[in-house]
Amino acid sequence: MKPLMTLTATVVFASAGLVLADPLPSWSDTAARERIIAFVDSVTDATSDDYVTPSDRIAVFDNDGTLWGEQPVYFQLIYAVDEVKKMAANDPSILTSDALKAAAAGDYAALAAGGEEAILEVINVSHSGRSVADFQASVAEWLATAKHPTTGLGYDQMTYQPMVELLSYLRDEDFKTYIVSGGGIHFMRVFTEQAYGIPNQQVIGSYGNSAFEMVDGAPTIMKEAGIGFVDDKEGKPINIDRIIGKRPVIAAGNSDGDFAMIEWTTAGEGPRLGLIVHHTDAEREVAYDCDSHIGRLCDGLEKGPDMGWLIVDMAQDWSTVYTGDR
Repeated sequence: MKPLMTLTATVVFASAGLVLADPLPSWSDTAARERIIAFVDSVTDATSDDYVTPSDRIAVFDNDGTLWGEQPVYFQLIYAVDEVKKMAANDPSILTSDALKAAAAGDYAALAAGGEEAILEVINVSHSGRSVADFQASVAEWLATAKHPTTGLGYDQMTYQPMVELLSYLRDEDFKTYIVSGGGIHFMRVFTEQAYGIPNQQVIGSYGNSAFEMVDGAPTIMKEAGIGFVDDKEGKPINIDRIIGKRPVIAAGNSDGDFAMIEWTTAGEGPRLGLIVHHTDAEREVAYDCDSHIGRLCDGLEKGPDMGWLIVDMAQDWSTVYTGDR
């Protein structure tokens, strides 16, 4: 049931002949937008057979490629490379491997050639050995100054305006919105509340090892090397079950790394909405799917429609892409 204030406003505006504000102004007038609004209307209408009580209105969203950009590489890796450059400028002796040398040189091709092991080494060196607070202060400083190599926008300006609107719309309809991403939890928590309106406790992500220590007499959480949990693929529904404790009503992603999360969500009883952002816009963003090394999307495109998922065509369904473009 909608809050009394919302119902009252609706009645007043309608009787006055006024048009209510469009909840999704950056979405084009296409079938995708219509389907989203129809779904939300059906699950929030207390007279509908599809009505979902507010306590069960859970919506989960991937971050990279779903809520903000992810090309040419994940933004968190760009931060890690920039951090290694800074560390090496202060102390060149840290460059003890080809991976670290490649990062210090900003050579992403050489870094990628080293595979997952090389990337994890750069993540470990750039992320560990300091407190969570110090790490997050470093991320905040980077976000305030760094610019994307192609768009020239700040990374936090490369959130997707249509998805930011969707998050807000869902919360207005008493949904609780979560991020469930392969990105690092401490990294994302620096910007998610300001960028998306999602507080830290509703951010689920990958995390490294950590330890509780007394530092200068103060209890401190320290970031250590090593991976604690990777919140990707099958790890996503596992973490949703572990942390949220309810199967979501809505799940949104953009890659096959989100397949298990969306599949598990839409397999539940009652109304469910699975949504995939398909990057089709080579002019305003980057067009990619099955052949991409980042955000690879094959299974979702092939199997998603038959499972009733909504495939959002970025070029067709969005009138605006980045928040920074407004």
